[in-house]
Amino acid sequence: MELKVRKIGSSLGVILPKSVLDRLRIEEDATLSLIETPDGIQLTPYDPDFALAMEAYREFSTKYRDALRELAK
Repeated sequence: MELKVRKIGSSLGVILPKSVLDRLRIEEDATLSLIETPDGIQLTPYDPDFALAMEAYREFSTKYRDALRELAK
């Protein structure tokens, strides 16, 4: 699917087609999560529980970076 980047106020954005909004089950003023993947980006509805889990992981992985590196060998 091709989307065009447009100026929206002083920012740039894309308009998601209704079919995409329906599949994601999102409505106006919903919050989305953008995840970078090796193949590009992935948009999903925002999940506050997932966001908390990711923040906990970031703190843990920073604190135990060296131990995790050793375990990965």
